[in-house]
Amino acid sequence: MKLLVGLGNPGAKYAQNRHNIGFMAMDRIAADHGFAAWRSKFQGVIAEGRFGSDKVTLLKPETFMNKSGQSVGEAMRYLKLEPADVIVFHDEIDLAPGKIRLKTGGGHAGHNGLRSIHAHIGADYDRVRMGVGHPGHKDAVPGYVLRDFPKADAEWLDDELRGISDGIAHLVSGDGGRFLNAVSLRLNPPRSSKSAPKPKPAEPAPEPVDDRSALQKLVDRFR
Repeated sequence: MKLLVGLGNPGAKYAQNRHNIGFMAMDRIAADHGFAAWRSKFQGVIAEGRFGSDKVTLLKPETFMNKSGQSVGEAMRYLKLEPADVIVFHDEIDLAPGKIRLKTGGGHAGHNGLRSIHAHIGADYDRVRMGVGHPGHKDAVPGYVLRDFPKADAEWLDDELRGISDGIAHLVSGDGGRFLNAVSLRLNPPRSSKSAPKPKPAEPAPEPVDDRSALQKLVDRFR
């Protein structure tokens, strides 16, 4: 069994914030794969489903970001899971928008949601780092991640979320490479190889052949 955790803040005020991209990923997975309706549990909301024989619980903590670990720890203990069974989806300011990386263990890099999870279950869980870009100065980070995605980001964001949904069964089964490939295919679809061939340039018309005799040419010259 896997516990997939999307990080964010509860409430309509925060729904479209960059900080809530983890919630957005959980919503897309649940909608696309016919998971059960969301219900309150573990200081958050959960939706349950399967990918083949793999049972999966999606969790969106409602403790607010900096206390996410309370919800994740409670769910992990109740479901009798180890940190290796947990995959956390979160915003990553150190990656460009539309970039995704996988990571297991390591530090929290100052992310308050990860900091809280570290405190409750340790660092040995998997993460899907979802790039949202950096505002340019560390003092601007809190305001930046708590602002909505601009309209200009709508297209790549939708493609990324659909790609995550496309590949999530691979990630659950342990094939991170195929998961990342599914995301890449949405964000960077291959170009068609069936484009029409370029027309060949027209060949110059042949010059007319002068078949007059030398005498005839001389006569014609003095007419």
